[in-house]
Amino acid sequence: MTQHTLSVAELSAGLAARRYSSLELTEHFLKRIAAGNRTLNAFITVTAEAARSAARAADQARARGEGTALTGVPIAHKDIFCTEGIKTSCGSRMLDNFVAPYDATVVARLRAAGVVMLGKTNMDEFAMGSSNETSWYGPVRNPWDLERVPGGSSGGSAAAVAARLVPAATGTDTGGSIRQPAALTGITGIKPTYGRVSRFGMVAFASSLDQAGVLAGSAEDCALLLGSMAGFDPRDSTSVDRPVPDYRAQLDSPVRGLRIGLVKEFLGDGLDPGVATLVQSAVEV
Repeated sequence: MTQHTLSVAELSAGLAARRYSSLELTEHFLKRIAAGNRTLNAFITVTAEAARSAARAADQARARGEGTALTGVPIAHKDIFCTEGIKTSCGSRMLDNFVAPYDATVVARLRAAGVVMLGKTNMDEFAMGSSNETSWYGPVRNPWDLERVPGGSSGGSAAAVAARLVPAATGTDTGGSIRQPAALTGITGIKPTYGRVSRFGMVAFASSLDQAGVLAGSAEDCALLLGSMAGFDPRDSTSVDRPVPDYRAQLDSPVRGLRIGLVKEFLGDGLDPGVATLVQSAVEV
C-alpha cells in the first residue's frame, strides 16, 4: 500500500469510493508507526486495538451511507489533550500514570466526525519548549535529519506527519508550538484565532494564549480538520459563539492584493544564511 503518500482529502475520497477500508488504512499506518517510531520517538502511546475498533465502526458507518468526510481517516493527538481511558502525560513523568476520565472537546468532536485515533504524540514537557528535547520520554527527531530537532512543543505531531506515520495530527500553540515545528519539518500547521477552538480538556500552559490547532500536509487537510474541531463550547469561558465557516470552500479564493508584513528585525544577526536566502527569494516572487 502507498496510501501514506496521500493527503487527508485524498484518503477521504478513497474511503468514499471504497478503494480501501478504514481498517486497511489503520493497519497500514500502525505498521509505519511501529517501524518509524523507533527512530523518531514521535509517539508516547500507540492505541492499536482502540484504533482497529474505531476503524471497524467507521467502515460500518460508511457502509450505511453515514459519516462525514473524515470518517475512517487515521490521525494522532498531541498528548496534551485528555483522552478518556487513555494516558495523558503532557510529556511529563508527573503524569506518566494519569488516565484521563473524559475526552477534551477537540478529541470528542473529531471522534464524532469519525476519525480514527492511532495514538498520542510526544511533546515538550507541559508544552514548555521549542525543540521537543524536554520530554520525559526522550527527544523527538526530525525525520529529514535525525541530528536536528523537529521544533516544539508539538514536535511529535510534526515529526509523525512529516514522516507519514499519520496523515494529520492535532497540536497546541501558545507562542509558536504549532507554527514553528510545522516550519522545521516542512508541513502545514495552523494556530486558529483565539476562542475559535475549545480549550476544554487541553492541559493549560498559558490560558490567555493557548489554542488548539492541527498539523497536516496541506492547507486543505488543515481546513478539513479545523472545520470539525472549531465551534462554540460552553465549557470554555473564552470560546467564541460564532458560526464555523466552510474553510475548505475558501481555499481557492484569490490572494492578489493581499499585503504581507515582513519584520526586518527577524532578518538580522543570528539568522542562518540559507534561511535568509530562501525568505528573500520568496519575497521577490
